[in-house]
Amino acid sequence: MPMAARLGNAMEILVSAEWLSDALGAPDLKVLDATYFALDPSRDARAEYETSHIPTAIFMDLPSLKDADNPVPFMLPPAEKFAERMRALGVSDDDRIILYDNTAHRTAARAWWMLKTCGTQSVAILDGGLANWLAEDRPIEIGSGPTPCAGDFTVHPDFSFLRSIDQIKANVESGAEQLLDARGKARFTGEEADPRPEVAPGHIPGSRSLPYDQLFNAIGTWKRGDALRTAFENAGIDLSRPLVTTCGSGVTAAVLLFGAALLGKADVALYDGSWSEWGADPSTPKATGEA
Repeated sequence: MPMAARLGNAMEILVSAEWLSDALGAPDLKVLDATYFALDPSRDARAEYETSHIPTAIFMDLPSLKDADNPVPFMLPPAEKFAERMRALGVSDDDRIILYDNTAHRTAARAWWMLKTCGTQSVAILDGGLANWLAEDRPIEIGSGPTPCAGDFTVHPDFSFLRSIDQIKANVESGAEQLLDARGKARFTGEEADPRPEVAPGHIPGSRSLPYDQLFNAIGTWKRGDALRTAFENAGIDLSRPLVTTCGSGVTAAVLLFGAALLGKADVALYDGSWSEWGADPSTPKATGEA
């Protein structure tokens, strides 16, 4: 695997259920449940965690990790707010962090991206999430989970992973970075209306479409190697050029970003406001139809 897709010499950015099972109990290992039911309010992520979670895992409460002062939904929180949450979860700078979720939207990728923008190095995703863990008949715990001791997590911001609306406006003119949209095809083309009535249909001009679910095998694990690379190339992406991912509100865009990272790609960032910001702004250009 390319070195860009590894964490030091100890842990890849994607780990198997077998790897995690063997590593559970290590004093420097923190397992975080990053489940977030963004589009299904009928499901309660915390309640489901208490019903079934990986042993030692702590509930991350991902949807509350946002900038509450920003009208755009689910924007990256201030650095100190994020650091406070990580400390409360018992995470320290020297820990190895494993993220998983139990949702079709692969929200662990959003948590992975957030940690990378904070400069965290040793953070990985469990391949296949809780569903694959259960499919392999591995042990679970029930209840509210462990009470962690406070960690000493610090933030070292890395804004190379982040793009703002002004940067995307400039990029529409320059074309310096490729734009890749993770939403479903009908949302991208504008055939399907955005679920938020104040947001226009369509996509950012010049962007390409790669629905995030195309990065996974039928059993829910990540595609790897040539199969993963082909998904990007079939979407019209040149993996030798810089890439920015986008979606509806910055969640599944992180899936595309993580997929690119699995291919060893370092020059990839995420437009955090995504279409919920761009589509609601009357000053931004919009496109409809195919890429």
